Amino acid sequence: MTQTIAAIRFGYGLPVGPDAPADAEGILALLAGPDTAADLWPGVTMAEVFPVWQVAAAARRAARQGDAEKRAFRVALRAVQDQSHGALRGGLARAVGSPDAFRERLVRFWADHFTTEAKFRHDVALTDAMVEEAIRPHVAGRFADMLRGVTMHPAMLLYLDQVRSVGPGSKVGLRREEGLNENLARELMELHTLGVGGSYRQDDVRQAAELLTGLTATPKDGFHFNPDMAEPGPETVLGTTYDGEALEPVNALLDDLAVHPDTARHLARKVAVHFISDTPDEGMVAEMAAAYAAADGQLLPLYRAMLLHPAAWGGDLKKARQPYDFIAAAFRALGLAPDAIMTINRKRTAQRILVPMRAMGQEWGKPGGPDGWEEAAPAWINPQGMAARITWAMTQPAELGALPDPRAMVGRVLGERASERLIWAVNAAEEQRDGVGLILAAPEFNRR
Repeated sequence: MTQTIAAIRFGYGLPVGPDAPADAEGILALLAGPDTAADLWPGVTMAEVFPVWQVAAAARRAARQGDAEKRAFRVALRAVQDQSHGALRGGLARAVGSPDAFRERLVRFWADHFTTEAKFRHDVALTDAMVEEAIRPHVAGRFADMLRGVTMHPAMLLYLDQVRSVGPGSKVGLRREEGLNENLARELMELHTLGVGGSYRQDDVRQAAELLTGLTATPKDGFHFNPDMAEPGPETVLGTTYDGEALEPVNALLDDLAVHPDTARHLARKVAVHFISDTPDEGMVAEMAAAYAAADGQLLPLYRAMLLHPAAWGGDLKKARQPYDFIAAAFRALGLAPDAIMTINRKRTAQRILVPMRAMGQEWGKPGGPDGWEEAAPAWINPQGMAARITWAMTQPAELGALPDPRAMVGRVLGERASERLIWAVNAAEEQRDGVGLILAAPEFNRR
């Protein structure tokens, strides 16, 4: 039973390989070790994204000039889309193939915590690079390092309009009378660190916004600090005064926010809600926050406190698999090989993954707001969403060429969680595809 819970609640489901962890210590040992999946199924890096982004941005500016330029822009956008689709397939391959599935779940959790959304089509792959380089390396490390990487990434700076934030007393501000933008500062406190209801006030937001001026990004130069946009002089945030050259005060603010007691409580609750329950055990949350604080903002102790708490292993599965999780778990259940997932072509990526996810309520790359995807089950387990899941379950396995024997599959995929009613229905199915579809559409499969 413990390994089943480990696989379903903290991974992408059954079946699991011989190296998969069966308990909390096994999960933690893998997470503390090397990230082997990143090498086996590579993501997309900023070094790869940057030149494609440059070409696409230039093509967008030139597209107004004529038909040839419009065609060139479409070609450039296709290259951007190919990178983003490749990152999606890579993530699914890792979810299916890695024994360290908790790491893969954490990558998606933190990607959602630091939500970004491309405002222009040529920016789409920036988020993928941010997840790969600013989030993934730090999911078991120091939260401040992840916070720094994300806050200064072009994907975040563009999404929250930081590239247009100008200090009123800066050289640019005095010359052009351009204004301060508080988006990044507000989300940094409200969503990324202290949380809604944290101990900050509007003046803290404004002072932080002034401190963050100078952080910018362009297709020409990527991320950089522009001193001509930066508000001169010290700023005081949450009672601490920050001063210095270039990124020095920004890094100091981020480091302080990362270890603030409000941040410890906010992150602990959010992790517990995502993995365990929308109403997690308060004692467990308190232990997680205390472990994080005692470790000076290290994330591994926070996860350890959760995984070692009895509330993390209760038998009831209270969370709903989001569409991405559903498809990843279905690919694993169907026995798709990770390398085969990596080679799904553009058309089939849309048909088998992106369009169905949109129908299920999760349009990939478009969460609709900086607070990310909904956690509560009703956001996903509703008539429209379930109809789309059932349609996928009944049609796509055959299209993917993955139709295992459903009578053997039900136990392999759900273990002791398979109900007698479901086992009976699967055995009574007239066609193989119907039996497989019943398993993937079952409540037992759609909960985690």
